[in-house]
Amino acid sequence: MNSDARTPLPVSRLPEVGTTIFTVMSALAQQHGAVNLGQGFPDFAGDPALLDLVTEAMQAGLNQYPPMTGVPALREAVSRKIERQHGRRYDPDTEITITAGATQALLTAVLALVHPGDEVIVLDPCYDSYVPAITLAGARAVRVPLRADDFGPDFDAIGAALSPRTRAIIINTPHNPSGRIWREDEREALTRLLAPTEVLVISDEVYEHMVFDDRVHASASASPELAARTVVVSSFGKTFHVTGWKVGYVAAPVVLMAEFRKVHQFNVFTVNTPMQHALARYLAEPAHYEGLPDFYQRKRDLFRAGLAASRLVLLPCEGSYFQCVDYSAVSSLDDEAFCRWLTTEVGVAAIPLSPFCATPPQRRIARFCFAKQDATLERALERLAAL
Repeated sequence: MNSDARTPLPVSRLPEVGTTIFTVMSALAQQHGAVNLGQGFPDFAGDPALLDLVTEAMQAGLNQYPPMTGVPALREAVSRKIERQHGRRYDPDTEITITAGATQALLTAVLALVHPGDEVIVLDPCYDSYVPAITLAGARAVRVPLRADDFGPDFDAIGAALSPRTRAIIINTPHNPSGRIWREDEREALTRLLAPTEVLVISDEVYEHMVFDDRVHASASASPELAARTVVVSSFGKTFHVTGWKVGYVAAPVVLMAEFRKVHQFNVFTVNTPMQHALARYLAEPAHYEGLPDFYQRKRDLFRAGLAASRLVLLPCEGSYFQCVDYSAVSSLDDEAFCRWLTTEVGVAAIPLSPFCATPPQRRIARFCFAKQDATLERALERLAAL
């Protein structure tokens, strides 16, 4: 190697960004043999029937590029699912696109619809991909805190944050990390607030099928006025326990979808073919997703019951597969230090809330993922019982 060779130093597009907390905590958990309740992925397999459909698709020769917008049968299945659940029909040819997971969908939506100098409102705490996507678009993230007591939207604060530069707002229900869901009246309050504006909405609904205690998922697609200005994002990986497949979808009005597809085609162009064909056939049976609330509520209840006698204070969990706890009675450490201590000394990995926020949260809160086998949860609960 030429010792005089020099690599020019790049000017970072994301100078504030390092390795995500999810990667850091998963690596720490593996290093210390901790039960990993940090990163949000199941440790159980997807339905064997779905896996068999993938094999059938591959063996049938469905291994070449599909259409850029997604396999037609899958787009049609998504359209039927949304209409069945929320009463709105999206045209599968012009208003639905299959994506390489929800994170790609979110980034593509921002790059397609947000311009340099624009502002995009995000509601803190928010998923950590939102702000980097906004930065890459040359726009500015305007962080509006959710209510500290229950993580609900503060519409006075959102209204105060709106400006002539506001291009979009990103919302998330069921909410990661808090597990809070939007109520229908909150969705309608947002509709009224935005009605006089040209502000677009990007609605992150990847946990749409994990809503508990007979609550209703208040999808933006169920409100005609809000849906008319919204890009709805969801994830088959989250829904069907196959996060490594990285397949999701976007539904949006045709004028928004046309812009989305312009970026999508030069971003990933298209998405894994046999998985798409398998998902299209699997979605034909609504029970495959309509049974998820009961499936995950049982896991939530198991985990909550196991923590009830500990000094960790359970926060409400209305949806998603995350349970937040207030650990103030256990430790005075900040949340990142506490989660590292919990991983290395107690043997259970969790995720701190501070990476989801611009400023440290007022309360000492950590997030656990209960999308795990019962045996995994019970092993973690045995260790956490000592707190």
